[in-house]
Amino acid sequence: MPELPEVEVSRQGIEPFLTGQTIQNIIIRTPKLRWLVPEDILQTKGEVIRSVTRRAKYIFINTTSGSIILHLGMTGFLRVFAHTTPLKKHDHLDIILGNGQCLRFNDARKFGACLWQPADAQPHVLLSNLGPEPLTDDFVDTHLHTRAQGRTCTVKQFIMDNANVVGVGNIYANEALFMSGIHPKRKAGNISLKRYKLLTQNIKIVLAAAIEQGGTTLKDFSNVDGNPGYFRLHLNVYGRAGEPCWNCNTEITSFMLGQRNTFYCKQCQT
Repeated sequence: MPELPEVEVSRQGIEPFLTGQTIQNIIIRTPKLRWLVPEDILQTKGEVIRSVTRRAKYIFINTTSGSIILHLGMTGFLRVFAHTTPLKKHDHLDIILGNGQCLRFNDARKFGACLWQPADAQPHVLLSNLGPEPLTDDFVDTHLHTRAQGRTCTVKQFIMDNANVVGVGNIYANEALFMSGIHPKRKAGNISLKRYKLLTQNIKIVLAAAIEQGGTTLKDFSNVDGNPGYFRLHLNVYGRAGEPCWNCNTEITSFMLGQRNTFYCKQCQT
């Protein structure tokens, strides 16, 4: 599933092709993805795309009347090319631009989404209870410690909860916890402020590095240009069960936590 870095790479990839362009037409080939595709998005025809932004794992195509919100789901991806490009299986949506190009959304499993956010309206219900963006100043180094007080869930599940901080998916939670020397099963409420400050710093570092490397391609994700993300070459623990830890040579261990694969080093993480 694309996580925050992969979504941000996709946003960065499409932004220069969309910003300033007029939406000439929108073709909805599949009326229902994860949810029904709202026909309200059609009112953007004739409008100029003012910006392309992101909140959590949602991409916003912003116009005067509102924002088309795209979510990639588990297997979705975006491409920009001539609108006459032959269709492929699972091409569900085209946003055709005035210059003859189009943004095409493909999603084999149809777990992605296209939503609508009117201008000057309250945030969409799916966005109303999200925590801070991890790569902004809103994610201060005391935030996690404050939120964690009294919490008995594991620290890994805690940082993957979008109500606490958005976008720390499974891959990057594993990596940030390793970098911080924190065992993923530690209770969130039993971790010191000092260690949470370190974890906050490492969440920022690992996400920024993943974006710089074009994301992490494990199965389905590729960039807008079709190229894979290369951060997988820099993974310390994720997907490395049975291999030696880069730091201490101890065998990386894996187990299931909250129905997600979890990887850690018994020696380095306590």
